[in-house]
Amino acid sequence: MEPDPRFPGRPALTAGKAGLRADLIPLRAARKPRHAVSTYSICACDLEADRWGVATQSKFLAVGSVVPWAAPRVGAIATQAYANPRYGPDGLELLREGLPAEQVLQRLVGADEGRDHRQLGVVDRRGGSATFTGAECQAWAGGVAGPRFAAQGNILVSEETVTALAETFRATDGDPLPERLLDCLDAAQAAGGDSRGQQSAALLVVEQDGGYAGLSDVLVDLRVDDHARPLEELRRLYAMHGLLFGKTPDADWIEVDEALAAELGDRLGRLGYEGELADALFRWAGNENLEERVEGIERVDPVVLRELRAR
Repeated sequence: MEPDPRFPGRPALTAGKAGLRADLIPLRAARKPRHAVSTYSICACDLEADRWGVATQSKFLAVGSVVPWAAPRVGAIATQAYANPRYGPDGLELLREGLPAEQVLQRLVGADEGRDHRQLGVVDRRGGSATFTGAECQAWAGGVAGPRFAAQGNILVSEETVTALAETFRATDGDPLPERLLDCLDAAQAAGGDSRGQQSAALLVVEQDGGYAGLSDVLVDLRVDDHARPLEELRRLYAMHGLLFGKTPDADWIEVDEALAAELGDRLGRLGYEGELADALFRWAGNENLEERVEGIERVDPVVLRELRAR
């Protein structure tokens, strides 16, 4: 039996024909946890882009360390209220087995004696979804699930927060998933949000080989742990992420002719990067964390050129 890397010493969850083995589901709670992850969240997918993700905001320190879970071509999970963090890895394992979202949700909450204090959202690999709100979650608490998304929240000003999550997700169909999820958070906050206020926010989006250098499945993983305006800060970080790790379409790259090569060499030299042009450009880009946007010297990414000219 393989260990769960997120929880050393605890075996990973497995499913069999007779259901989940009780000794592999350490979910039963004899007492209610001390701290509620009072929050709103949305887990969703874009099947055309092959992406899954979760976005969340809360009056809770570092909400991104608890609520969002996702794996490419597997699904996405949000666990909150008196959150059970094991819903994340255990739920993803069930999703890997091919179980639909509703069945995964029922397996998780059914094995957990603390279920009445939990909230859970699940989206599976096919875009199926399910949401759960325990009977003892603090008001206002509830959720709504639809094709490719599950939205939920607790200790909210009103149900309008969750309604805004759902309506915004539907209205932004066709936009990139990270931006849709950020739009959902903004709309939810404008509709009232967490009745206790704001503190932290997070955005997690996964795509097979879509992350750094094509060697990671994490397309975006941004967290604001403690901030007076976490959604604004999350937007700022997302813009920075796009600058450093975004991809400019090939057609928009600029051919480096003799005049541009001379300009690049001059600008790099004034910044202290002497020597062969390709090497100098790569060294400067690496120092600015723009190395993912440099591919030789025959063409230049317009983002790199703009940033160099701004120095």
